Amino acid sequence: MGDYYETKKEVEKAVLVALSPSRQSEEKTDEYLDELEFLAETLGIKTKKAFVQKLDKPDIRSFVGKGKLEEIITYVKDQEIDVVIFDDDLSPSQLRNLERELEVKIYDRSLLILDIFLKRAQTSQAKTQVELARYQYLMPRLTRMWTHLERQRGGTGTRGGAGEKEIETDRRMIRDQISVLKKKLVKIDKQGETRRKARANVVRVALVGYTNVGKSTIMNMLSKGDIYAKNELFATVDSTVRKVVINTIPFLLSDTVGFIRKLPHNLIESFKSTLDEVREADILLHVVDISHPSFEEHMQVVNDTLQELGAADKEMIVVYNKIDQLTSPDEEEGFDFVAGIDTTAKNKTNIFISAVKKTNTAEFRKVIFEKVKNHHMKIYPNYLAPEYY
Repeated sequence: MGDYYETKKEVEKAVLVALSPSRQSEEKTDEYLDELEFLAETLGIKTKKAFVQKLDKPDIRSFVGKGKLEEIITYVKDQEIDVVIFDDDLSPSQLRNLERELEVKIYDRSLLILDIFLKRAQTSQAKTQVELARYQYLMPRLTRMWTHLERQRGGTGTRGGAGEKEIETDRRMIRDQISVLKKKLVKIDKQGETRRKARANVVRVALVGYTNVGKSTIMNMLSKGDIYAKNELFATVDSTVRKVVINTIPFLLSDTVGFIRKLPHNLIESFKSTLDEVREADILLHVVDISHPSFEEHMQVVNDTLQELGAADKEMIVVYNKIDQLTSPDEEEGFDFVAGIDTTAKNKTNIFISAVKKTNTAEFRKVIFEKVKNHHMKIYPNYLAPEYY
């Protein structure tokens, strides 16, 4: 009955703003804007227009130049835009200046990603981690408008001293909240550490990769589970662990949050406990969307993040997924669908599959089995390992 009287929430309208350095191609700029639009869409925001300025570095005052800012202001007012989203992080002074000029809600890339994570998080641990990262990010960026938006009062804030006092009050509240969340995370981390110690005698495998490459689909395929898998960014935020058995040998498979270009540092810091699943894994399955034109760049983003986590040198199976989506049959025929050692990288094995179409998945399972068997026999040296069948 209550639902009948509820009014449908209006979709927020946004414009995107990005810089294009002189060495960056137009195609690459368009690709980055597509990703930013996908992020906005994930948060339920509809993009109406994108503004791009050729600049090698952001304007210190307003990110874009004066002329481009005037162009954006005119469009925002004429089209009654609700949100302006920037594809880079804004400094506190840039944020203040832009809010004063535009008089609408401002998102920079990090805050957009943080709010998506907050929306996606399901477990107490993930929610606590994201809230902590978000508060740490907002702390130096509090403005009068943010104060009011955070308190859901609407409007553009009060003038003068009252507004400044409200910001100081909010800063104190945020400092207190950060302290509470850190204590809560310490307690949750201890519980997680106890759980992980209990798994010490089982081989552990962790899925990693750029967001939206098909990790959850592979997780479901291997574990015969029903993990949420959809064509959207950050479908998985919470770490999920499932027991998998291949040819009588058991192992634990974990699906972790997807990485992305310019992932907020505060988020990586806060999620390090969840990403212990990656750090403590025996084998990593690095899933790559081979059909994406920038898959090599995405791989580099993942490798850089693994480096930051101290997990870059682990044994790895590089799983080139979505071969069914390659543009040309000739390209598909060009791949050798036999797992082989990548001679350019130590400790890595390549495999090409389509998790959705089940292409080459039998070979994929065989590769996993051989790797897991080796680790299993280190834990149980007297174990009589079966041959793969």
